[in-house]
Amino acid sequence: MALTSRSSDSTSDGKAQYLQTAGGKITCLRCTAKSTRTKLQCGRPAIKTSRTQKCQYHGGRPHTAENLKRISEANMLHGQSTKSAKEQYRHDSALMHELEDAIAVLKMGEGPRIRGPKPKGYKPVMTQGDVVRMIRERLLHLN
Repeated sequence: MALTSRSSDSTSDGKAQYLQTAGGKITCLRCTAKSTRTKLQCGRPAIKTSRTQKCQYHGGRPHTAENLKRISEANMLHGQSTKSAKEQYRHDSALMHELEDAIAVLKMGEGPRIRGPKPKGYKPVMTQGDVVRMIRERLLHLN
């Protein structure tokens, strides 16, 4: 089954509007999505009910709020990937990095430090004043 596009039916931005399939026997709307890697237009037919003229892979299906909720629940494998769990992990990770900085500033330990990028919410601890600030903010005001 060969997919070809008619060059005469293109939009103002250079995208082909129609797609001929089955050796030119079937004409349908073409997906308007563009590849970021190759900069070419998607070669799949658009879904008939798509308001944005997209195929099923590029978001042509309309989703209601309840459908999006159902999809989200179906994709959740365990409780560790919920938004609240991710936020708690980010908070705990930032606290661990700050405690590690405080140990280094106070010269209480030695050895390798945690590698990688610092999490959101991390405030560097470089002086003893920063250690006092961190204790006041993080450790004394836990609810």
